[in-house]
Amino acid sequence: MAVSGSYFIDRATAEKAVRFSLPMIEEAMKHKEVGESGFLYIVIMDPLLTPDKCAFEEAILYEHAVGDRSKWDADYAAFAHAKARVAWRTGMDGHTVQELRPHLLTASDTVLWGSIVHEGIVVGVSGANPWFDEAFAGTVAVCLKALAKAGIAEERSRHLFLPPK
Repeated sequence: MAVSGSYFIDRATAEKAVRFSLPMIEEAMKHKEVGESGFLYIVIMDPLLTPDKCAFEEAILYEHAVGDRSKWDADYAAFAHAKARVAWRTGMDGHTVQELRPHLLTASDTVLWGSIVHEGIVVGVSGANPWFDEAFAGTVAVCLKALAKAGIAEERSRHLFLPPK
C-alpha cells in the first residue's frame, strides 16, 4: 500500500524550514547554557504519515545534522530519532509524555525529551539541553507551518487567475 503525505509540507519545505531556523540555532549553540556538545541533529516527520498509515522510517520527511558528525561524542541522530518516535507515536511533546504520561512509554522508548508536536507537525532534536532541543524543534515546526501557509496562499492566487471553464 502506497502512502502519501502532506501536500504543502514536503522535503523541500522541510529543508527550507531548517535553513530559516539555522541562524538562530547556530548562534544559540555558541552559549554553554544551551548545551556543551556543539552538535545537533534534527528529525522532521511528515504530518500526514501517522503510525496508523506507515512505519516510522517511512514517515521521516527530512533530517539535518549541525556540526561535523565525525567529531560527535554521542549518537545524536539516534537520540533525535528516538525522541521523534515517541512524539510521533503518541501525538504529544516528548516532555509531556516523559513527565505527565509515562504510562504511554514502551520498554524500547527513550526517557529523554526534546521533541514537539505542533498542530500535527512532529520534530525531534538532540544535542543541546532538552529544553533547548524542544525550543529548536518548535522553531522548525512553526517555520514549517508558516511555509505551508505560504504554499496554500500561492496555490489560491494561481487559481484566482485561471480563466473560467
